[in-house]
Amino acid sequence: MSTAEFYTLIMKERSLLKSFALKLTMDQEEAKDLLQDTLLKAIKYKDKFISSTNLKGWLCVIMKNTFINQYRRNVRKTDLVNKSAVQIKESVRSTIFYNTSDGQINLKDIMAVINELKDEFRIPFIRFVDGYKYKEISDELEIPIGTVKSRIFIARKEIMKKLKEDYSYLMN
Repeated sequence: MSTAEFYTLIMKERSLLKSFALKLTMDQEEAKDLLQDTLLKAIKYKDKFISSTNLKGWLCVIMKNTFINQYRRNVRKTDLVNKSAVQIKESVRSTIFYNTSDGQINLKDIMAVINELKDEFRIPFIRFVDGYKYKEISDELEIPIGTVKSRIFIARKEIMKKLKEDYSYLMN
């Protein structure tokens, strides 16, 4: 089957896929994105499709799996950000905060400290906080996974050290 024939067959199933995407996402814009992702994956993996099988079923499985993977990724990212925020908040509060009016560190201060880090530490740290896995960061930066973990650890230590130095007047 040629790519053009395959593309034509896929486009005939577009309305079915659009309805299925809307049922999964319950949001018009997300459904459009899911439909587009599904069509792209179907075209990309055209060679995996066996002509004698059910195209509708194959496309629906791609869509369902894409939806599930995106959902899981979003949950992990949200959980990671929430956990990181709680850990940072507790860590900073336990070491720096006192109940005074000028005892507050705002996000600008923290971001300024993060932005002062060398790129080799800042980039992996920001990627990690954004929810990327060590493996994904390792692949993107083309460095070993152990180096990624080490740089994130060093970045955390440097951030905490700098915040303690900048706000040492709160400790007295």
